[in-house]
Amino acid sequence: MAARTPVAEVALADLERDPHPVLRALRREHAAVWVPALDGWMVLTRDAVLAAMRDDAALTVDDPRFSTGRITGPSMLSTDGPEHDRHRRPFARPFRLDAVRAALGPAADRAATRLVDAVADRGAADLRAALAGPLAAEMMLIALGLDGPGTGDVLGWYAQIVDAVTRITAGEADPPEGHAAYRALGDAIRASLAADAGGETLLAAALADAADLAEDELVANAAVLLFGGVETTEGMVANLLHHLLAEPGLIERVAADEALAAGAIEESLRMEPAAAVVDRYATRDLEIGTARIRAGDLVVLSMASANRDETVFDDPDRFDPGRANARLHTTFAAGPHVCLGMHLARIEAHAALRALAGLPGLRADPAAPSAPTGLVFRKPAAVAALWDPA
Repeated sequence: MAARTPVAEVALADLERDPHPVLRALRREHAAVWVPALDGWMVLTRDAVLAAMRDDAALTVDDPRFSTGRITGPSMLSTDGPEHDRHRRPFARPFRLDAVRAALGPAADRAATRLVDAVADRGAADLRAALAGPLAAEMMLIALGLDGPGTGDVLGWYAQIVDAVTRITAGEADPPEGHAAYRALGDAIRASLAADAGGETLLAAALADAADLAEDELVANAAVLLFGGVETTEGMVANLLHHLLAEPGLIERVAADEALAAGAIEESLRMEPAAAVVDRYATRDLEIGTARIRAGDLVVLSMASANRDETVFDDPDRFDPGRANARLHTTFAAGPHVCLGMHLARIEAHAALRALAGLPGLRADPAAPSAPTGLVFRKPAAVAALWDPA
């Protein structure tokens, strides 16, 4: 059997801590490389990543090794073709921009304002813990009508699910804590399904078109939405604040200008996608650049690399809120699995910035600098900030 080439002897620790120098060097030479530490291929250039996302016939998520699917079971995230459409279709209409803006826009502003007000008199806070995480969790609780659990419960469950998915991706044993967290989450979703028929939540709107989904399938899809809506949106907002606080005065300028805020949000999504990679599995032999991929191989699509592709983005390692083509990032995916929650995520990021505009002298805490880390899901452990309390 021929050896796989090209090969990149990359350490997982480097990809977790700061992958960008490694990815830059690889991307300049190859569209895809075999990474022994992942036991799979990594796709690096923007064109190759987009093409792979759009070709669900050759590169599928429908494989028993798919990390998130091993926790949740079949859902819109872990199926392709007609089966994927069956899972996704009921949820597509409720998560359109106009529907989400009308249903959740005011609630996002209220939640963000309340969370910032709760810490305003302190003059200091970890904005990931005080704002990004609770805002993401609260908005998904509202969207799915989950009245029973609190944001603390949801954040605890999803942290265990994220840890399980990350361990599986890194080749470790499947941790039982992730399955226990998913069962607790599933119980809460089932209670919401029973109580919310005919209601006004996004989950209720989906139920109206979900007659051909069994209860377990509804639970799996709602869990995937909740998981994605919390994990990636928390990471998105935390990464945005990390970037804006890195330059003195920048967050104040951005928060005061809606157009500049929109650009900053897209640029942060480009610079540091909260989900750095997604997995696919080859259904047949194929080639990506010089890489000859075999049927059954794991193929890891690197949004972190695609979003800094020098052939598309000038000076790609520089954060530029005015970058004209920042929206060409791949962070919300493309093709059949384009992110359903992207509109809600952007609405929450805008709400967070509007709420923070009321904190005078908002700045990074120099004693506790932040930096995104993570192999699969990337965000700072904390975003320590200071301001001048009233």
